[in-house]
Amino acid sequence: MTNSFPAVASRRLCGSAPRSLRAAGLLGAVCLALSSAGCVLTQDLPDPALDVPTQYKYAGKPDAPPALDWWRGFRSPELTQLMEEAQTVNLDIAAAVARMREADAQARQAGAALLPSLSGGGNETYSRTSGSSSSGLTNGGREVVNYQASLSASYQLDFWGQNRDALQAAEETATANRFDRDVVALTTLSSVANAYFQVLASQDRLRTAQRNIASAQRILDAIRQRRQAGTGTDLDVAQQESVLANQKALVPPLRQTLDQNTNALAVLVSRPPESVRVAGGSLSHVAIPRVTPGLPSELLTQRPDIRRQEAQLASATANIGNARAQFFPSIQLTGNGGYQSSALVSLFQPHAAFFQLVGSATQPIFDGGKILGNFEYAKARQDELLQTYRKTIVQAFADVDNALYSIKQTTIKLQLQRQVVAASRRAFDLAEQQLRAGTADIVTVLNTQLTLFQAEDSLQQAQLARLLAIVSLYQALGGGWEPRMEKPVNAL
Repeated sequence: MTNSFPAVASRRLCGSAPRSLRAAGLLGAVCLALSSAGCVLTQDLPDPALDVPTQYKYAGKPDAPPALDWWRGFRSPELTQLMEEAQTVNLDIAAAVARMREADAQARQAGAALLPSLSGGGNETYSRTSGSSSSGLTNGGREVVNYQASLSASYQLDFWGQNRDALQAAEETATANRFDRDVVALTTLSSVANAYFQVLASQDRLRTAQRNIASAQRILDAIRQRRQAGTGTDLDVAQQESVLANQKALVPPLRQTLDQNTNALAVLVSRPPESVRVAGGSLSHVAIPRVTPGLPSELLTQRPDIRRQEAQLASATANIGNARAQFFPSIQLTGNGGYQSSALVSLFQPHAAFFQLVGSATQPIFDGGKILGNFEYAKARQDELLQTYRKTIVQAFADVDNALYSIKQTTIKLQLQRQVVAASRRAFDLAEQQLRAGTADIVTVLNTQLTLFQAEDSLQQAQLARLLAIVSLYQALGGGWEPRMEKPVNAL
């Protein structure tokens, strides 16, 4: 059984368009006749036509969702410090905040069209007429000085909701930029956690490699002693030397991976790599938090990328109303008034006052299809964002299910890999004892040590995989969630 899609069914946009141009024209005419304040055309957002599952495929019983500071569940003070620093200084987050301010400024610009514009001016004009000659007499002309102070105002009547739709579109775009900032922040925090766990894994693998090198060296020394005693061969020594060399060859790539992930952390906290020191530690010391996904319907309001796509869809829907309103007349009121006098001392006298009021209407007749093309573009853009919105929702559910299944399988693998390491360690210890007693077969010794070395390295990778799966679940759920507000018992 599934629930109907709740995210946008009740959301409305002021200024969106009606279903036909005839209906829009008729409604606009009624508004023009009844009110000089104009009216707003409204339209619901398109229905995504998607169903929300009642529970996730691989989730157990729904429980409390993740906390806002979800990274504290790993109980790593160094990771917590890096997370808090990244939230404050990360440059990607700072750029996203700047984009928020840009969108807010554009929304203010769009809203200015709903208000009258007022400007003041003043000027002084000096002119001189040309002289004339008549009957031998010369007229030297006349000098005129004129002073003027005025105020001008203009206002476009928004009968069709064009300017209101433009403002609505700009405001929804600003909202989308706010959710985009949340997307960037969530991606950044997930990257910090992943890079930090990669550092721990590299340190663990380096320690394991050093232990394996020491073990391989002990076996090589024992085989050389057997050769000196006449019970070993040069082939045995060469084979073990190859094993030792292979273990040593694993160290440089691991050091490179460690350095690369440390540098990645430096970029995430906006510091040069030379100033970043990561103490690290071991994956074995990291606590494993219990993550519960909550209900699928909650994901629609928690995932910032879903909310961003919803806001972008709302903006595109408002743009359709704006594009449709361009088919109708544009009504403009302008006024100009002030004082004008040839003498500065009498400039502000009542007899020097003047004013002018003008009302104009402009109806597009032929523009080569520009308005129609803009209208069709707006509709196509809305449809594109609707499909993207649908895909984002479906992908969100898939991300959560993938993360839940990954946690389940990596946990099983980690348990099995620990058994493999324990058995391999026991076999290697027995083979080493038999080698020193002179009763072990060299091939058996080689096989047991290689099996142990590979098992230990696989164990570190399995631990890392489980932690990365947990981080991916936090990211798929939209990060930390606000605490739920319990409704009072006596509330209405």
